[in-house]
Amino acid sequence: MTISSLNIGLATLSSARVGLEEAGGAEAAEYAVAADVVDEEPLFYAAISSELHLWGLNRWGEGMPRRICKSGGWFSCALRGSYYGRGLRSALCGSYLGPLVACGFSLGTNVSILMTSWDLMWAMSSNSFGDLPYDLLLSCLKHPYLTTDSEKSLSNALLNWLAASEERKSNCTDMLKQIRINLLPLWFATGKRSCSYFSKFADESINAILTLVKHPFTSSVNSLGDDDLSHLRLRLTKYTKRVDVSGCPQITPVIMLLSILPCSYSSDQMLKKKLKQYCMSRERLAGDNFQISWGLWPALTFEAVQELDITNCPMLNLEAAIECFCKSFPSLRVLKAAYFLNFRVTKLQQLVGRLPLLCDVDLTVDISPVRPMKMSILSSLPVTAPRILASSLGIDSCPSVASLSCISRPLLSNLTRLTLEGRTDVGDFELKKVTELCVSLCYLNLKGCTSVTDAGIADLILRCVKLNSIVICDTSFGQHSVMALCSSKPNPDHFAAPQINEDSHPLAYKLQTLHMGGCTGVNEDSLTQLLSQAHLLKSLCLRETQLVDNGLYNFFGFSLEMLDVSNTKVSTAALAHVAERNAGLKSLKARGCRNFLKQDKTEGEASTSPHACKELYLALRRSCKLEEVAIGWGSSCFSIEALKPAIAMLRAITVGLGGSLGQDGLKLLAASCPLLESVILYFQVISDAILMDMMKSFIHLQVLALCYCLGEISSLCFEVNMPFLRKLRLERVTPWMTNDDLVILTQSAANLVELTLLGCSLLNSESQEIISYGWPGLISIHLEDCGKVTTNGVASLFQCQALEDILLRHNGSGLQRDFLLDAASKLPMLRKASLDVCDAKDGDFDIPNVLPEYCENSKMQASKVHF
Repeated sequence: MTISSLNIGLATLSSARVGLEEAGGAEAAEYAVAADVVDEEPLFYAAISSELHLWGLNRWGEGMPRRICKSGGWFSCALRGSYYGRGLRSALCGSYLGPLVACGFSLGTNVSILMTSWDLMWAMSSNSFGDLPYDLLLSCLKHPYLTTDSEKSLSNALLNWLAASEERKSNCTDMLKQIRINLLPLWFATGKRSCSYFSKFADESINAILTLVKHPFTSSVNSLGDDDLSHLRLRLTKYTKRVDVSGCPQITPVIMLLSILPCSYSSDQMLKKKLKQYCMSRERLAGDNFQISWGLWPALTFEAVQELDITNCPMLNLEAAIECFCKSFPSLRVLKAAYFLNFRVTKLQQLVGRLPLLCDVDLTVDISPVRPMKMSILSSLPVTAPRILASSLGIDSCPSVASLSCISRPLLSNLTRLTLEGRTDVGDFELKKVTELCVSLCYLNLKGCTSVTDAGIADLILRCVKLNSIVICDTSFGQHSVMALCSSKPNPDHFAAPQINEDSHPLAYKLQTLHMGGCTGVNEDSLTQLLSQAHLLKSLCLRETQLVDNGLYNFFGFSLEMLDVSNTKVSTAALAHVAERNAGLKSLKARGCRNFLKQDKTEGEASTSPHACKELYLALRRSCKLEEVAIGWGSSCFSIEALKPAIAMLRAITVGLGGSLGQDGLKLLAASCPLLESVILYFQVISDAILMDMMKSFIHLQVLALCYCLGEISSLCFEVNMPFLRKLRLERVTPWMTNDDLVILTQSAANLVELTLLGCSLLNSESQEIISYGWPGLISIHLEDCGKVTTNGVASLFQCQALEDILLRHNGSGLQRDFLLDAASKLPMLRKASLDVCDAKDGDFDIPNVLPEYCENSKMQASKVHF
């Protein structure tokens, strides 16, 4: 007899505990007799109440192995309850499943711990994951219901499991072979080259990925001749809730098709032959012209999938893939599709129409890598198709041809969160269509959407009456938009707008997020009026606006968690007023606030004092537990001392121009903030001793930036091991750096993904090889005024094959005229390139009109500039 479920009811919980005590492990299952017999599947499914004590489970489990083996099926332990459930499951992994194996529990291919298999993402996050026995874990990896959101997550978990024991590393081949290396993100594979026991797999992964990128259809067709196609199939099961293929340039429509077809296609020769012929017949059609007739194939439906991340997958045409998503992921709620520049926002209607449950869409693209106000742009590579701008309120006049695909009264969607950051192809007309379609919109991100006018944003605000979070930094947000927010009436001509009473609150009242940094079109009075009505704000960004003290004094909110007033005219007294009312403040950014040094005495007279910020510090230490701080003018060693109670949990700090922590302040910072993960210092006095002390104290440090700092430092400070450091910026602080020093840095900070070097004048062309060998997984590299690094051209840097962002300026005039085309052909993930014509070997660069196939869907932003 196969027991398929064991339910211990709350009503019999007390007696069950007594029974466990008296009868012991073997009789416990018989005592809790709320059991049913189901012969439909060979599965022993124990649903144990979360109230059951772990000690009882352990005693009960002593006699369980022979029972499970007799049942001839898989064992699963699913826990009910929300309070103890996770903790009990965690304990089971280390304390219960391990003894099962020790007692002789057979773990062949037909017997597996199904609990770990179908919820591997939870198991990998458990503290007891490292305690799982080898055979148990290997069996789970081979299970057909193995559920993980990505091969990257699986790889990280296995590498962490192997790192726990030297013995495991020596016998890891079979374990690592379970990873589908063809489906790893390129940046992840390149970054693991330095891992001794994974380097072979990393090299195989890189070669496979680049082959798929350069010859996507030929490679896919050749793969169809193998006996098993699992290496090209995403792990999709009926338990999959999230799919993450971000950063994978090799993801093509063919791979998506293989992933949603039944598993029989992996072994059925006739079906494989049909698929092979289909791919060959379309090999001539690449990039945007390639279309798969999804309806011709018996695609499976994965009802559980709710989130899909295809960010930075340049070979996947988003518009063409919509049909695939609609067919196989009908319950999709979150779609992250950043850096798809060829996806027209006007197609949003089709997307949300086919996926009715979709509520969160991210269509972010890069904001321009250059600032036109600070330099002269000689030429640039367009990143979006030309469009017709709507002017002022004439939104309905002269729409573009593409925009006509949107009907005037589209079906309403459930979309509540939309991110369009950086999309210059979005203008007023497109924005109006978005508002007509997304009447339930609560969150909208338009950061860097420079084609949208103030009138267009105002119209959106009046139409989207449910909007409570808006990010419009660096746009034309101005007086009209503020008036709309301060209005209590929505646009009366909006066909779906609900009626609002005359005595209702203004639209600004319900705002929880308002980020309007860089929007200089709002004057002091309007900004004050807006803040006086926004009582529910939790996140507020006012950097580089015309904010003055009066604006903060008129802000009566008490829920702020994040506040950015950088580069404004506010004083410490006004900021203290806000801090006292908002005890939940976790992030405070106040760099560049020169008024922090001023204390008014008499009219027209001001003086500076080292204790000018005392009032602010007292307010912060009394009520706030800060996790992020950016300070500048007025900050000193006294600041760190005064803020000690408030910064004990600090994770990120930036000290800018005007701040002077000094060596004592930095020492105190190292002693007071052990959890720091990000340290950015501008114009601070540093030394070897201080830096070494900081690096030893900040064991979790991930971001380090030293910019224009003073003091004498040497390569000694970089000999401290920084295993978690991911981003490093050294600007005008290491002019002495040589290639030998660079080698030391690659050894102490071996896991960098972003590197910026400015003013390292002793570096040369050999430095490229050191960088590419030491940090093969770089995704961003900025080299400026670095000696003769590019005098002989650029070759070795291309070995960092996952690069997405390159800045090369004033490093030697050896760059070829066709550098951009060469870079785009060798670096499939490249999105941004910034060059200076003074580094061109022939005095200029060619900006190609046609890029390689894999650049078509996420075109590279490139500009050549002249200062």
